[in-house]
Amino acid sequence: MLNIIWCFFILISIIYSIIVGSFESVNSSIFDGMKSAVSLVITLFGSMCFWNGIMNIVKNTSLINKINFLVNPIIKKLFKNVDENSEMYKNISMNITSNLLGLGNSATPCGLKAVEEMQRENKDKNKLTDNQILFILMNTASIQLIPTTIISIRTSLNSKNPSIIILAVWFSSFITFISMIIITKFYLSSKRRKT
Repeated sequence: MLNIIWCFFILISIIYSIIVGSFESVNSSIFDGMKSAVSLVITLFGSMCFWNGIMNIVKNTSLINKINFLVNPIIKKLFKNVDENSEMYKNISMNITSNLLGLGNSATPCGLKAVEEMQRENKDKNKLTDNQILFILMNTASIQLIPTTIISIRTSLNSKNPSIIILAVWFSSFITFISMIIITKFYLSSKRRKT
């Protein structure tokens, strides 16, 4: 549906530019747009490579254990019935750690593995478990200490201070994360009461 809407907008703007007689400016803006898109992709790619490399270094050092030590109390509180020594627990921990460091792409494989492990233990394969619901929502509203993607985008757009948004990101992501956990826990407990 979205593809149809975009094609519709592009078609209307081309027809309008021909009628008004400003087709050359549309033509130049198309090429300017392509140039800035390629520049943005290269900047994001470089940033992702850098931070994924940092994450791999963190994974292979004792620093990951220290980060996990800070994250573990949250996981234990939210996922009470998950075994601490299980693969699921490790993947949840790595996913939350990656999200904290703003490495959404690095967090995805761990998140998928965690959901896969949860699905294996799920008795009703057609319905999500409480842990799956909570975990998916946690990923959606994750707290980011270093919002690398946003900083990369701002850098590619020649921002004079690309990291100035960090405090706003911390505040908004913290509020969103806490609100999401409260609402989800309330929903899951009310759902349990009904059954």
